[in-house]
Amino acid sequence: MATLSAGLLLFRPDAADGVEVLLGHMGGPYWARKDDGAWSVPKGEHGPDEDPRAAAEREFTEELGSPPPLGPQVELGTVRQRAGKLITVFARQADFDADAITPGTFELEWPPRSGTLREFPEIDRAAWFDTETARRKLVPGQVEFVDRLLGSLAAASGGAPS
Repeated sequence: MATLSAGLLLFRPDAADGVEVLLGHMGGPYWARKDDGAWSVPKGEHGPDEDPRAAAEREFTEELGSPPPLGPQVELGTVRQRAGKLITVFARQADFDADAITPGTFELEWPPRSGTLREFPEIDRAAWFDTETARRKLVPGQVEFVDRLLGSLAAASGGAPS
């Protein structure tokens, strides 16, 4: 069975681009010196019996250190990643202070084969990006969610997606 993951993509209106999205830069030594292709929707794994919407809320809270703000929400569906993981993402229109995160942590043997366990933040920083920049910053397997968000917003307003 594929690994299941759920996330919450916050978005807010932006005068220049129409919309901005909140992304988290993945923590740990592998991602430390990477920027483009190293950002993610706040998300995490869940079991087959857990509601993906509840998992997305929980994971947002764990990764950023505070519960997600309330706001209108739309399901963006599920995308299969290259490694087979299935990610379901919900988009919510809300503002959030990206500078005020208190990320959850994970342990990793670092350096490899050293026998030393070190603690790293799941997300080491968060930021708002216009959708063009977000497409470049996101890990490639999650870009589809930005496109789906824009399509959903365009359909709701009767316009063409950006």
